[in-house]
Amino acid sequence: MEVKKKVWSKFFEAILSGKKKFELHLADFEVKEGDVLVLEEWDPETNNYTGRKISKKVGYVVKTKGQKFWKEEDVENYGYQIIGFV
Repeated sequence: MEVKKKVWSKFFEAILSGKKKFELHLADFEVKEGDVLVLEEWDPETNNYTGRKISKKVGYVVKTKGQKFWKEEDVENYGYQIIGFV
């Protein structure tokens, strides 16, 4: 399946260069391993798409809803980090 999502310009550039090897999105859509994520560059300053797109095959998906990894107050204090591997 192909899934289209917007991605801000600074993150699009990092994906395009190969530096960023992950994507973080609200889990308000279905995506699974083997799907193709079509990332459409979005300029938050103009609130418009730039017209550039990049397609990436999904290799792994983690959903956090319902997971009790940390205490709620720790998440509120520190937030999350997403860590990519090279």
